Amino acid sequence: MKEIIETIIKNLVEDKQAVSVNEIQKEESICYEITVAEADMGKVIGRQGKIAKAIRTVIKAIAMKEQKKVTIEFIG
Repeated sequence: MKEIIETIIKNLVEDKQAVSVNEIQKEESICYEITVAEADMGKVIGRQGKIAKAIRTVIKAIAMKEQKKVTIEFIG
């Protein structure tokens, strides 16, 4: 799942080297912390958070198939 998130984010940003995805295992869920360059943060979040919401929706759909709970946090 981490690879899918990296692929989606890297296709949205200009500075692909600054993209990092950290996977944090919690008791009942997995949290992904996504870090991008400051200049690319607007591209990842989108207007009114529409792109960020779409990314979360896709990842949650994948997680449901694997019967896992996933949260995504964007860090600037």
